[in-house]
Amino acid sequence: MVKVTKGDFIEIDYVGMIKEDRKIFDLTSEEIAKKNNIYNKNFKYGPIIICIGEKNIIKGLDKNLIDKEIGKEYEFEVSAEEGFGNKNPKALQLVGMKVFLQNNIRPFPGLQLNLDGMLGTIRSVSGGRVIVDFNHPLAGKKLLYKVKILKKINDVKEKVDACLKFTGLKENMFKVNLKDNKAEIDLHAPMENEVLKKAFEEKIKQLVPEIKEVKIKPLLKKEASEKQ
Repeated sequence: MVKVTKGDFIEIDYVGMIKEDRKIFDLTSEEIAKKNNIYNKNFKYGPIIICIGEKNIIKGLDKNLIDKEIGKEYEFEVSAEEGFGNKNPKALQLVGMKVFLQNNIRPFPGLQLNLDGMLGTIRSVSGGRVIVDFNHPLAGKKLLYKVKILKKINDVKEKVDACLKFTGLKENMFKVNLKDNKAEIDLHAPMENEVLKKAFEEKIKQLVPEIKEVKIKPLLKKEASEKQ
């Protein structure tokens, strides 16, 4: 009987629902998405790999997975505090109609939009006054998660690959070469911040202790422009 511990890399399938109406807001199964008429052809379905304790998923789910058995299915209830947070009244902001008109947007209640890099939902429109809610759409909601822990990841390369994907990189954006206890990573994108690069190399060594040395080789700015 193998149980999940902090620092483990595990592969999971899950369905996330709002508790009050069991409406699905996130899932990994293409089949379930199609059955519930929420299939998105632009979304890549399939199990995901996470590292327990590294905040790759919401706090309440991450915490609940500790000490659970590999290969079993579970259902967890997650509070708003450990999900997407409680609603913050200060996140409700009054935005002048002029801002929307300048961006060719006709505001209406329920419209979700990006304002200066912040995602918000319009709650009300009255004359020249528009109330925008910058809380997460699921803030204040109790959640339910159905999770199947498929397996524990022991392969070193899979772990390093997962570390890179945690940052949002796609598979075609990097290549990992392992030799003995060293990892050389060809990054098909520029990374100009040397401090960030070093911190990332150290993070991989921390999460994957089998690796004693990490070297990231990002494309130079010139190389990146030639690839475009």
